[in-house]
Amino acid sequence: MTTPRDLLIVALDAVTGRPVESGDLSLALAGAEVIDLLAARALTLDGEHIVPDNPWPTGDRLLDEAASSSARQVPYESVDDWLWRRGRGLSTAYRAAMEEDGQLTRQRRRWALFETGRLVPADSPARRRAADRWTSHEPVLAALAAALGIGGRRTMDDAPAVADDAVVTVLIAVHNAVRELEAVRQRRAIEQDAFDNVWRG
Repeated sequence: MTTPRDLLIVALDAVTGRPVESGDLSLALAGAEVIDLLAARALTLDGEHIVPDNPWPTGDRLLDEAASSSARQVPYESVDDWLWRRGRGLSTAYRAAMEEDGQLTRQRRRWALFETGRLVPADSPARRRAADRWTSHEPVLAALAAALGIGGRRTMDDAPAVADDAVVTVLIAVHNAVRELEAVRQRRAIEQDAFDNVWRG
């Protein structure tokens, strides 16, 4: 299992509070990929720029895809640019891959002939591992979840401290990107309300 997969399981298991927005989750998953690739030494950071290193297979097809998509020559991509590029539709990709792998399953609805319910984590070792990381307040997973508002947390100050400077750089970028996306949503909602008011005029 990987941090992005653990994060998705935690997000789907977080039944209390507001649901996690797909766009927010995609940004956080992209950040989780960078963190795992840093740990695997497939990437390094030069300031805020992602430098490809050893492209060894990680054993996870989505992580390998992420590593191979990184800019291989100067100018290297910034962490922020990676989040917005790689994050596009990433939550959908992870949901599909994990459903295919049996780590997510569709909740059956009563009397339904087909499995049309929402995706939920399957009772599996993967779910138990993610739950263990979550209940032990593992710092990286806790900080990523905080960016999504899971567990009532909203800032990195609410999450356990992370010692690795490169990982902290990625986590700050994730938090900033999620806040930026929320600001865009609010602006669009205000614009839509103003437009509706004109027509109701």
